[in-house]
Amino acid sequence: MGKLDGKVAVITGGGTGIGKAIGKALAEEGCDIVLAARNAVRLDESAAEIAAMGVRTLAVPTDVAEESDVIALFERAMAEFGRVDLLVNNAGVIDGGPIDELTLEKWHATFSVNVDGLMMCTREAFKIMKAQTGGRIINIGSVASDRPREWSAPYTSSKHAVTGLTKSTALDGREYGISCGQLNPGNTWVERRADGRSASGKDMGAEPMVETVDMANAALFMATLPPEANVLEMTVIPNTMVYLGRG
Repeated sequence: MGKLDGKVAVITGGGTGIGKAIGKALAEEGCDIVLAARNAVRLDESAAEIAAMGVRTLAVPTDVAEESDVIALFERAMAEFGRVDLLVNNAGVIDGGPIDELTLEKWHATFSVNVDGLMMCTREAFKIMKAQTGGRIINIGSVASDRPREWSAPYTSSKHAVTGLTKSTALDGREYGISCGQLNPGNTWVERRADGRSASGKDMGAEPMVETVDMANAALFMATLPPEANVLEMTVIPNTMVYLGRG
């Protein structure tokens, strides 16, 4: 038996990178998976890989910045599975630049996904979990929410907002058995960082990286805790990453 048999997880940004890796880790423990992402081709490919692991899998093309898409995502999940036990808010965008050159368009585009999208997904999942009298939400934050790099104001500010949303959700969910925690990845090998260089902020050259499976294992630990326990915040970084002493 898997630790998550009979459970259903919704994972945004599930077509690639950390989201896809988390989907596989949860599926290994028997969890049925709803994957959401904007790129329908990659989304379908990832869903097929996870379905091959023997769990029920649903792929729902979704732009989390669009409220109608978010509402439709959870309606599809409920129509297919009848419940949502776990939400992984992984969808995110990275942008930055010197602060005196930032455009309002770039700022809004970052917040629309990283903050607005996370809030709307949390809202819809919370409604379902409240009726179920239980559930768990895992927000993928960033080390930037604690120690930013230069030229990363939109991204860093959005991840600070994620921390606030995480704490508020954890507090509001207490009486309904809903827990909420935040996983903060350090430098991680994903498609946009295939050369080991920063995709947000000032480029410092190639940097130490960890694998997506390391983040997936951390998320799995959070997801498989008993209902009375919660990891409010966890940070996973490469041992040699310039994080401690940074700034």
